[in-house]
Amino acid sequence: MPSIFQIDAFTGRLFGGNPAAVVPLEEWIDDDTLQAIAAENNVSETAFLVASDEEGVDYHLRWFTPVAEVDLCGHATLAAGHALFRHLGFEGRLARFQTRSGVLSVEDDLGLYTLDFPALPREPREVTGALVEALGRRPAEVFTGMDLMCVFENKRDVHECEPNLSVLAALGGVRAVIVTAPATSHDFVSRVFAPAVGIGEDPVTGSAHCMMTPYWSEQFGKRRLTAHQVSKRGGEIECELVEREDGERRVRLAGHAVTYLEGEIRLPSHEG
Repeated sequence: MPSIFQIDAFTGRLFGGNPAAVVPLEEWIDDDTLQAIAAENNVSETAFLVASDEEGVDYHLRWFTPVAEVDLCGHATLAAGHALFRHLGFEGRLARFQTRSGVLSVEDDLGLYTLDFPALPREPREVTGALVEALGRRPAEVFTGMDLMCVFENKRDVHECEPNLSVLAALGGVRAVIVTAPATSHDFVSRVFAPAVGIGEDPVTGSAHCMMTPYWSEQFGKRRLTAHQVSKRGGEIECELVEREDGERRVRLAGHAVTYLEGEIRLPSHEG
């Protein structure tokens, strides 16, 4: 029977951050069963791991929301690293994963985990009436990429945003909608809504910071930033924009994690 871990990511305390399930497998099982497990877990993401014999890759990693497989997920990758380092006997301080978004890694520095992720591109987009209706307020700027990023001038707009999720889901073309603004105790704050993939509000979204970090780095003129995702659970992320010698831009995201539960999954063939 496969093991399962539920881990709160981007937090140092239980019941904070973003919960993710991590399921290590000896080999891949069919996609319908993977999706059924993710639906049964009913957390924003379930990460599935299978060991790899490829050079430069330790594991193959896939992420599922309760309703769909996604291309990139930060908090479940951090949770997967935590499970490997703290529970599964992984040797070394750097775990590398083959994913839909290329090779990603998690580095362990005494419990502070750092993700190496791609910096996501963005394009300006017109502020539409439908978007203003969905958010209940008008953003100063809007950008599109993997997600729709709505920039506000005042952090109060982020804290007080109560979007119409059905209207957001109908916008189409993006995975999620980010609302973000500059802050005082942190460089920027954000919230993320993803009804199109079965998540009303995501507590802490690492992958969204792959789009926000380049933007706020340019706005503030610095590469290292601190971020606070101000959902009810809340979470903090240390962000850094990195430019490699070959010109590729990457984002490093650092945070903590704590284990909530350990258990076993009873698949149909193992029911007793």
